[in-house]
Amino acid sequence: MALEIERRFLVRGSGWRDHILWGQRLRQGYLQASADGVTVRVRLEDDEPMETSAGQGSRAWLTLKAAVTRITRAEFEYAIPADDARQLLALTTDSLSKQRYGLDLPGGDWVLDVFEGENAPLVLAEVELEREDQPLTVPPWCLKEITGRGDLSNAALARCAWSHRPLAERQALLDGGLCNDGDID
Repeated sequence: MALEIERRFLVRGSGWRDHILWGQRLRQGYLQASADGVTVRVRLEDDEPMETSAGQGSRAWLTLKAAVTRITRAEFEYAIPADDARQLLALTTDSLSKQRYGLDLPGGDWVLDVFEGENAPLVLAEVELEREDQPLTVPPWCLKEITGRGDLSNAALARCAWSHRPLAERQALLDGGLCNDGDID
């Protein structure tokens, strides 16, 4: 069983742009989404990737995830034909699109998602770690840690877009203080 150990952060500002290694446009939809059970996601990298090192056009995956702890999930991911992904996306009622960027930051594999459509202008950073207790230096443009917040998962954002949430709720999250002064253990 593959494990995904991940921490997530709400981002403010554009300081992350100095760390971009690659970018891609993703569409993803949820065939099943459960906070306590298994989530089944289909993801399609669009035909015209942005500055990707691979530059191969469309790629697609079917992913199954299940919570193990607050920051660890069992993850099973399988490459599927892009045409199959398009057909599966057409069957989903909960979907979203985003620009994803790989970042050159230490401490783990960092990616940053700039959400589009009704989830704009939301920006979230994620870092995959080797172990749960791994020390991490969090960049100053990370506003607040949102690890474990199911209401801000991609599946939740596909079901209820950021722009559909009450303004007071969005503002309260964005007005929070900085999540770090550098290192977080």
